[in-house]
Amino acid sequence: MTPFPDLPGFLYWPGRLEVAAQAAMLAEVEAATAEAPPYRPVTPGGRPFSVRMTNMGPLGWMSDRAGYRYQPTHPETGRPWPPIPASLLSLWAELTGAPPPDACLVNLYDADARMGLHQDRDEADLTQPVVSVSLGDTAVFRIGPADGGRTRTLKLASGDVCALTGPARLARHGIDRILGGSSSLIPGGGRINLTLRRAG
Repeated sequence: MTPFPDLPGFLYWPGRLEVAAQAAMLAEVEAATAEAPPYRPVTPGGRPFSVRMTNMGPLGWMSDRAGYRYQPTHPETGRPWPPIPASLLSLWAELTGAPPPDACLVNLYDADARMGLHQDRDEADLTQPVVSVSLGDTAVFRIGPADGGRTRTLKLASGDVCALTGPARLARHGIDRILGGSSSLIPGGGRINLTLRRAG
C-alpha cells in the first residue's frame, strides 16, 4: 500500500476498483459532466491548462486570472456543481475515516495532456487527506517530498487509487504523460482523474 517507504503518508491501492466498479463510476461521472460540462481553465497568468476540468460536490476547484480557489458554482453555466456520487463518498470513508469530502475535481486527460508538479494547498485544513481515483488510460505519475528533493514515478492504471496523507499531504506531484490506448474503459480513449478533498 506504500510504494515508496521513504515517502511516508503516500498510500497506493493498485486495482482497488474492479472493472465493473470502474464502469459504474464512469457512468456516474458522465452523468455529472452532462450537467456540469468540462471546460479548459487558465492559470492566473493566462496560460491554458492542457487538461479539461469540472467538479462534483458543494465546492469546486477553480483556476482563472483571479487565482486559485474553490467556489460553489460552475464558471460558465453559473449552476451548482452536481453532487459527489455515493460510491466515491463510500470509498473515501473506507480508505480515510476522515469527515466526508466536499469537493471532487474531475480532470479529463487526452493523450497529449500533462500536469506539472504542484502541491494541493488551497484547502482550509491541510491535515485532511486527498484521495485520487484513476479511470481509463494509464498515467505516469510523478511525486516527490514537499520540501524538494528527488522525485520518482509510478504508473497509475484504471481502477488504481492513491492518497496524500500525513507527511505526504503537501507532496509535489504531477502527470508526466498518458499512455494512450492502455485501457478500453473510456470510448475513444483518455484518462479521468477524480480528486476528492475537504476544501472548506
